[in-house]
Amino acid sequence: MQEGISGKIANFFINSKLTILLMVALMIIGTYSSFLIPREEEPQINVPMADVMVGYPGASPSEIESRVVKPLEKIIGNIKGVEHIHSMAFNGYSMMVVQFYVGENSEDSYVKLYDELMKNRTMFPEGVMQPIVKTRSIDDVPMLGLTLWSEKYDDFQLRQIAEEVTSEVEKVKDVAITKEIGGRTRELKVVLDKDKMAENGVDALSIMQMIQANNGSSQSGSFVQNDTEYLVTTGKFLATSEDVENLVVGVNNNMPVYLKQVASIQDGPQTPKNYVSFGYGKANEKFSKFNSEYPAVTISVAKVKGADAMQISEKIITKVESLKKNIIPADVHVEVTRNYGETASHKVGELLLHLGVAIIAVTVLVMLAMGWRGGLVVFFSVPLTFALTLFSYYLLGYTLNRITLFALVFVVGIVVDDSIIIAENMHRHFKMKRLPFKQAAIYAINEVGNPTILATFTVIAAILPMAFVSGMMGPYMSPMPIGASIAMLLSLFVALTVTPYLGYHLLHEKDEQEHKEEQGLETSWIYKIYKKVEQPLLDNSKKRNLMFVVTIVLLLGSVLMFFTKSVAVKMLPFDNKNEFQVVIDMPEGTTLERTAAVTKEIAQYLSTVPEVVDYQNYIGASAPITFNGLVRHYDMRGGSNMADIQVNLLHKEDRDLQSHDIAKVVRPEVQKIAKKYGANVKIVEVPPGPPVLSTLVAEVYGPNYEDQIKVANQVKTILETTSDVVDTDWMVEAPQVEYKLEVDREKAMLNGIAPQQVVGNLTYLLREMPVSNLYDERSNNPVGITLSLADKDKTSMQDIQNLKIKGSRGNVVPVSDLVKVTTDTLQNTIYRKDQKRVVYVLADMAGALESPVYAILGMNEKLEKMQLPKGYKVNELYIGSPSDESDFTVKWDGEWQITLEVFRDLGAAFLVVIIVIYMLIVGWFQNFKTPIVMMVAIPLSLVGIVLGHWLLGAFFTATSFIGMIALAGVMVRNSVLLIDFIEIRLNDGIPMKQAIIEAGAVRTTPILLTTGAVVIGASIILFDPIFQGLAISLVAGAIVSTLLTLIVVPLIYYITERKKWEKNN
Repeated sequence: MQEGISGKIANFFINSKLTILLMVALMIIGTYSSFLIPREEEPQINVPMADVMVGYPGASPSEIESRVVKPLEKIIGNIKGVEHIHSMAFNGYSMMVVQFYVGENSEDSYVKLYDELMKNRTMFPEGVMQPIVKTRSIDDVPMLGLTLWSEKYDDFQLRQIAEEVTSEVEKVKDVAITKEIGGRTRELKVVLDKDKMAENGVDALSIMQMIQANNGSSQSGSFVQNDTEYLVTTGKFLATSEDVENLVVGVNNNMPVYLKQVASIQDGPQTPKNYVSFGYGKANEKFSKFNSEYPAVTISVAKVKGADAMQISEKIITKVESLKKNIIPADVHVEVTRNYGETASHKVGELLLHLGVAIIAVTVLVMLAMGWRGGLVVFFSVPLTFALTLFSYYLLGYTLNRITLFALVFVVGIVVDDSIIIAENMHRHFKMKRLPFKQAAIYAINEVGNPTILATFTVIAAILPMAFVSGMMGPYMSPMPIGASIAMLLSLFVALTVTPYLGYHLLHEKDEQEHKEEQGLETSWIYKIYKKVEQPLLDNSKKRNLMFVVTIVLLLGSVLMFFTKSVAVKMLPFDNKNEFQVVIDMPEGTTLERTAAVTKEIAQYLSTVPEVVDYQNYIGASAPITFNGLVRHYDMRGGSNMADIQVNLLHKEDRDLQSHDIAKVVRPEVQKIAKKYGANVKIVEVPPGPPVLSTLVAEVYGPNYEDQIKVANQVKTILETTSDVVDTDWMVEAPQVEYKLEVDREKAMLNGIAPQQVVGNLTYLLREMPVSNLYDERSNNPVGITLSLADKDKTSMQDIQNLKIKGSRGNVVPVSDLVKVTTDTLQNTIYRKDQKRVVYVLADMAGALESPVYAILGMNEKLEKMQLPKGYKVNELYIGSPSDESDFTVKWDGEWQITLEVFRDLGAAFLVVIIVIYMLIVGWFQNFKTPIVMMVAIPLSLVGIVLGHWLLGAFFTATSFIGMIALAGVMVRNSVLLIDFIEIRLNDGIPMKQAIIEAGAVRTTPILLTTGAVVIGASIILFDPIFQGLAISLVAGAIVSTLLTLIVVPLIYYITERKKWEKNN
């Protein structure tokens, strides 16, 4: 037998002293890089998004839409790389979310966006403000939340402490954005008395101008005297409340009017804009002692891109501990209410443990088959491969997260294969003792070396195409195939260099045993069993055909299970997280106090749930966002009718239920409370894959907005009545009354008042915006000076009309003489997507079939029955966006969209895989028929996969699909080794049937070993909720298809090749 390339490589390394040094060096490099790689939980997903905000005070949504939004959409739509533009026209401002394609360079994308906006900044009419661009990235999601709460201090004092703590936390390296949520900040309130103002002939606008005019100072320059230069500073800032009280704001009867005459000045907390409180849940041992809710302030901390969350959070927590000595009083408690650094290292640790277990399990398996020496050979080769893989991760700039590590666990079984095959063959040849040691070793390696190289490349060919999944799932998927392929290549390298060396030195059979005669093949038990099974099938065509029929029936049966819903298809199952959020929307126009009451009632229920450790209520503010909130813009939430509850659960180990199941238990109860108050409540979980607006999104397009809203309302009703659909909502506000005050221009001019004065007076009094700042060096945040009316002076429209405004002749005129009041309903926000008006209907899935696929597919008949305006019909779209708006269109989006894209891309990848593998095998065997025989194994694996999912009642997810594709490579590899061996035997001149049985018997051990390795490697991940699908695919698929491969593939080979070989003999 001539020496192939593998023999030459092995020959060099088999006796070389370098091999040992190489092993040591590789191990050191690998271990070192595992410490250098930053750890995080989620992969770095890079979706460049930016919010463009444009203010246009006083304009209605439809006006903003035509003046601001439409022209902007046209401009931004021309930028290369923009995927979607979502626009919203509100009252007085508009916001556009520009979403670029995944994987576009974020810096470049933002530069292009700024560029276009700057080029066209003159296109807006007068009164429209300059666009503000806010970029968003995954690193905006806070990784640490610290909640300060206390029974003794109120929210104003807590806020002061929190601001001090924050400024200390910001000094920690790699801390990016911090934000305090809750607590009232300090402000200087000037509460005006309207009667005294009228007596003294001043109004709000003139007071504001006086405050601003008196609050200024400037470096005015210098003068020279006696050859020395002196600097001059003019003016003085307002520094204390006394300074503000004693301002002169006007002159009445030749007497100065001081501000304290017409107003009372309060230096203290601002009017509450939000309420934040903290409470313990039943699962916490402190629940018995502190069982109420306490005022709280949360500090959320985000990190710099690429930094290690674990290290930063540790540093910050240590820092906060040290602040307890001098800044945080003893009776202010600090709870860590979110720590993604800890959960990340927890997850990484867990996966590394799995890896270790998998390696040991595989080693034990090999030891059972080949003795402890054989086990050691394999045992050494795995850590080497992984050490190198980790090093290459480090070079590629990957972080250690669940996806990259998972790629390793996933290849444990496959990586060992190369070494197993080579070690096993050496072991067999040493046992046969036909050749002296060294030649036997080289011969053994040559015999299986080349097919091993080919087999490795088939597996790589099977995994790699998955790196090209497009859309949001791309960054989630690509580290896996890339990591796995690198590991495969490296394992081949190890198998051809280190394994022969170890095998040669460890697998020596002792010389004393020579008197045992050569054991023939015929005596081994595997041979006997194999012969019993295969021989009758080879001899008897009836039995053979029966076997084929059984196989085909199994195959068809398993495919049918998808249609009978025995196996449900879903994008990704929910992960088991330690938190979820409750998002509460009250009807527009609800007061903050009312919202607080509803939120507290829901929170009271949540605290009795046995798995809840603690919860935080954010009323009128948004909770620290999760990955979901980033896309849904939850950080923009705020307003007296909105609230969030952040709920933290026990660690996974301490509870039996998965977080998703807890959410399912909690939902009906929470919805009950919500119904009582007419609130809309959603339970939002951290998504396992890329975040979407909602699991189910229906976008309603159509010819005009009123009718679109009517259609959307019907769609919403349909969703509410569909089983397993929960938390329905739509983006249409409840009607809210607005009073319009229109200035009568003639009356105003006759009284010497410009219309703008009326606007200014009312705006400053009712909005309570800071008109200027107090100059206080010690306070962390600026202290605003605000103008307001006493609460009793602004309870009705009448009160507001009684306000007096000062004319140019010193006369004061009540507002009621100058304006005409009309009552109106506030115009709804207008939503647009990709330059078309749209109404969004959102819903979530929970229940037996949690997959949006089935909900959507069942909708068709229901949509047909909707009531539409005459002459219109409704179309359904699953992908893309409607081409014309002359009819109504319901476009399904959300998780459904991603599911569709991923399965489409994976399907395409699967086809590519099959073609590439076919080409590889044709290139090797130089024969068109043989590869088809080998690829029979691929559909056979489907039987196992579907049955596995059905038995475990699991969803067939995107990860299951990946498992199926990867399995294709592994299975073909087994066939390659089998058939290659049959051909070697045939070339030695053995009759066909005998050759098939011998080859089968000889290769069964390594094939069973490699399958065993794959099964053991994968079965460890069966408990990871997200990757469960992948594990099921690998385990069940491998077991079933291996058995079928060993029996069916040789039969088909026999039928197709019989004529050719029997002629030759």
